[in-house]
Amino acid sequence: MNSSIKGYINSIQTLGTLDGPGVRFVVFLQGCNLRCGCCHNPETWECGKGEEYTPLQIVDKAERYREYFGKEGGITLSGGEPLLQAKFAKEVFYECKKRGINTCLDTSGSILNGDVKELLKYTDRVLLDIKYTNDADYKEYVGCSIETPLKFLKTLNESNIPTTIRQVIIPKLNGNEENIEKLCEIIKKHPCVDKTELLPFKKICTVKYEQLKLNFRFESFETPDQNLMNSLLKKINM
Repeated sequence: MNSSIKGYINSIQTLGTLDGPGVRFVVFLQGCNLRCGCCHNPETWECGKGEEYTPLQIVDKAERYREYFGKEGGITLSGGEPLLQAKFAKEVFYECKKRGINTCLDTSGSILNGDVKELLKYTDRVLLDIKYTNDADYKEYVGCSIETPLKFLKTLNESNIPTTIRQVIIPKLNGNEENIEKLCEIIKKHPCVDKTELLPFKKICTVKYEQLKLNFRFESFETPDQNLMNSLLKKINM
């Protein structure tokens, strides 16, 4: 282990239930290379700031909550974009594996290099955002090509890493059957995907943008109603 490496952390959630299987110790790393229109965590965008931790400090802190993890729980690295700090993340997961703690990576899949591939060797599960299913929307509302996360997904598939696909449903953008059909095609091509989560777009983050004096690009978009969510969920589970 490289004990001298440090990571920039925005915040920590000690008993998370929405960021991977079981109860999770969720670490939100600081810094993001994308600017997604629906982002709920704009406070994590700026790189090079946040509270500094060593990998051991993170894992030692997670150990305190281990009795709550059960059989499925563990630690999740989220963000921001944790792949921006892949060397630090790898050291955290390496120490977790030594201690028998389940590891989960929550990512946009927007970076793939040697450091990221090393990180994946110690990753038990990936939560991968596939935000849209066409390149135009990806470039307009995310800041990269759809080929970027698809290349990442291909690597996960080749490495047989269990993967959960996540997509935030936004009416008038991806809240339609055509998008879900394309998403199903992507899933079928990648057997590593064993779970899919469709999440309703919400605007509870608006206050964060106001406090940071940032423009929330998706303020005019509506939250999907339950009928729409149910119909799309039904289609993806067919």
